[in-house]
Amino acid sequence: MNETLLRSWWMPALRGLVTVGFGGLALLCPGRTVLWLVALFAAYALLGGAVWVAGALHNRRADARWRMPFMFGLMGIGAGLLALAHPAPTALVLVLLIAAHALACGLLDLVAALRLRKFIQGERLFALSALASIAFGLAVSIAPDVGALAFGPVVGLYALSSGIGLLALALRVRAWAVLHLRAPPLAAPA
Repeated sequence: MNETLLRSWWMPALRGLVTVGFGGLALLCPGRTVLWLVALFAAYALLGGAVWVAGALHNRRADARWRMPFMFGLMGIGAGLLALAHPAPTALVLVLLIAAHALACGLLDLVAALRLRKFIQGERLFALSALASIAFGLAVSIAPDVGALAFGPVVGLYALSSGIGLLALALRVRAWAVLHLRAPPLAAPA
């Protein structure tokens, strides 16, 4: 068993809390979830690009290689403007990216759950959370347009189930670590 996970039980707990919060917001405002996602991406790309451009221009006299960060910045600004100008295709790409992320995380979480069964009881919740991620990722990958339309409620339910599974895992790992490690597990960062 990876001692890092045992000593850092708070990592899946924090991930679970964030996931539950995101799921709650997606369920409360299902129609706006995809639009918020596009708007957040556009803001991220625009602001990130502006920072790269400003930094590159500020250091152009001191650094002969200032053009590369400048180009990164222009690409970020371009991506942000493109997302704002064409939100529907951007939403579809982001939905597919989220599906790929859910699929990859689900597969990795399933492997972790299978490994954890040697050390803790009740890893089934974590395995179920992993299977929910895999199912969500596959379903949205197969029909991304339907996934985009039903994104809010589907993501909300998926995120809630996944987050609860992660919280259950964190509590189990913490209990196991306290009983079996010589040193107590590290506390969550303040």
